[in-house]
Amino acid sequence: MEVLTDYHGLRHFHPHICVGLGNFDGVHLGHRQLINQLVAYARRRGGTAVVFTFEPHPAVVLRPQTAPPLLLAPELKRQFIAGLGVDLFLAVPFTRDFAAVRPEVFVHEVLVGELGVRAVFVGYNYTFGHRGAGTPETLQELAAEYGFEVKVVPPVTVEGQPVSSTLVRKLIAEGRVEEARRFLGYCPVFAGTVVAGESRGRKMGFPTANLEVEDRILVPANGVYAVKVRADGEAFSGVANIGVCPTFAGNTGRRRRIEVFLFDFCGDLYGKRLEVSFTKRLRGERRFESAAELIEQIQRDVAAARALAE
Repeated sequence: MEVLTDYHGLRHFHPHICVGLGNFDGVHLGHRQLINQLVAYARRRGGTAVVFTFEPHPAVVLRPQTAPPLLLAPELKRQFIAGLGVDLFLAVPFTRDFAAVRPEVFVHEVLVGELGVRAVFVGYNYTFGHRGAGTPETLQELAAEYGFEVKVVPPVTVEGQPVSSTLVRKLIAEGRVEEARRFLGYCPVFAGTVVAGESRGRKMGFPTANLEVEDRILVPANGVYAVKVRADGEAFSGVANIGVCPTFAGNTGRRRRIEVFLFDFCGDLYGKRLEVSFTKRLRGERRFESAAELIEQIQRDVAAARALAE
């Protein structure tokens, strides 16, 4: 999949562009339905399947104080979308100037003028243009004028519940990772770089890889989880703690951190990028009266996570 930030003149380099519009945060089952339909349509017509999205998320620019955390780091979002067969990923820089563009101008100048679109795929609740004035109905009206097709993808439901990024965020924020998986189509995943910690885990017999939690990326609620981890191209099972380790003095007010213990791993992970998939929440984070009591609980947590991995 080719990744670009500039859409100008793409009609001259890519034939029969079919574009999917949206943010696609989380690449959940609803997004996958739209992208799968986009790719299949483009393949049937010998066209180019293009995902057009903005970075950063428009809310970060327009409402920074209330912008929701992202479900996926940008590199993971691109990785998942590439896996669906998309030919070209447009990560267009979002600015206040772009936010002021009227819907009809966006269609005329960008979709038609620069992309020469043959078809546009959007979700049923998609909005675009200044103050979100553009809707799927707006696109259909303009499509009749410019001669391209519009495909509006209806909501995808799981057990009667519409799939949405808002719902998935709520589930993950509450630590309900197994439920979130039903709507995502995969386990909630976090990618982060291993940093130096206090080495307490190593001293207790459970050496951990410590990942800093980025404010902009959503991670599950504090607690202990069974996880699957990709490190250096290999897959491992493990157990992870999210939180501030309240058992130890001096951790009050410390930034949240993900500490991951990989089963059957020997090596140095400092500076490595890990992908941690949360498969099941084992318990909440809590303070123990002593390090010995904590070690006993960690042993139980590891046994429970190993049983799930078998």
